[in-house]
Amino acid sequence: MLSCHQAVKRNGHDRSMNASHNDRILMENFEPESAPMRIAVVTETWPPEVNGVALTLSKLVQLLSQRSHTIQLIRPRQDKSDASSDQFGWSEMLIKGLPIPHYPHLKLGLPSKKALVSSWSQKRPDLVHIATEGPLGWSALQAARVLRLPVTSDFRTHFASYSKHYGVGWLSKPIMAYLRKFHNRTACTMVPTHALQAELQTCGFENLRVVARGVDTQLFHPNQRSDSLRKSWQADEETIVLLSVGRLAAEKNLDLIVTTYQSLKQSGRPVRLVFAGDGPYRATLETRCPDAHFMGMCNHAQLAELYASSDLFLFPSLTETFGNVTLEALASGTPVLAYNCAAASELIQDAHNGWLVQGEDPQRFVLKALEITQKASTLQNARHHTHASIRQLDWLEITRQVENIFRSTVMSSMKP
Repeated sequence: MLSCHQAVKRNGHDRSMNASHNDRILMENFEPESAPMRIAVVTETWPPEVNGVALTLSKLVQLLSQRSHTIQLIRPRQDKSDASSDQFGWSEMLIKGLPIPHYPHLKLGLPSKKALVSSWSQKRPDLVHIATEGPLGWSALQAARVLRLPVTSDFRTHFASYSKHYGVGWLSKPIMAYLRKFHNRTACTMVPTHALQAELQTCGFENLRVVARGVDTQLFHPNQRSDSLRKSWQADEETIVLLSVGRLAAEKNLDLIVTTYQSLKQSGRPVRLVFAGDGPYRATLETRCPDAHFMGMCNHAQLAELYASSDLFLFPSLTETFGNVTLEALASGTPVLAYNCAAASELIQDAHNGWLVQGEDPQRFVLKALEITQKASTLQNARHHTHASIRQLDWLEITRQVENIFRSTVMSSMKP
């Protein structure tokens, strides 16, 4: 606290304010807040599209906006009725897009360098953040270089790993070369795990910063467990409900989930299998496993109930850069069985809040599932540790980390 003797100037006249020793004017010595930034965010996916990139990016942008930053969102137009919104502290610039093969509901933004240079010349952002590396992202990178704007990026999707699942594995090296060229032209690339950071560094990627994904620990919580939902799956207290959440696609290794379920069932375990999500592989899964419950696309509230009402989350994917579903399952009180990669390798403490399978051997995955479902107490004990194990990964802390990276990037760009 400070005592002060000050003069206040009003209407051109100095008015002296004298305070005696017994009549001090007390002022709080507040640390000044950092100035808000104008941030241009470029992405080729955005809600209502349902995927990890769209959902986590929208949450981050929402919280940055709440922290008084001005956001300009640049994204493809999702359909003919899609209209941009423009309000105080928030604006959208919609670009023409083309459907992505195998995912017609998702769009690739068309090259838009000229439009972006024009827009940013009129209202210059302090920083451009590129979340996706498609044609729109490349255009944004080129436009920012023309205008000498600082750029940060995200590495959110491991396209090189996905390529082999669509019969174009030969594209893996050129895809990685393009991604390396793309990200090394930005001041900083954010990656979600230390393992991915190490992998990309060996491939020649530079200026990588690890920023984990966040989770809404109030929404995704064990108290969302629903007996009525379990009854709709014909599951009682003794039943082990296996859950998979995410896009139903070949690269997710979902056949292993079906194999695991069938092995448990043949061994006499009282099991049910639930899939939440949709995608091009759904018909195949329905044919292979007609007794599974397919919930289709679910909103956040529905997902929170699904996670908490299950007993074991199966996540056999080997192509994830992170895997938000692992985080959501743990927050919801559901232990996870996963391969020792991506988020699982950093979030799961083996035999504590879940189980990690080493290597890529599907048989090991099935055997581990058989082992941990032998006694009901094994899953119950793990359930007690799940929520507490990720409580520190709330979205506000993650947003602060990203904000600090943005601010330091802007400051560095101002140095001669």
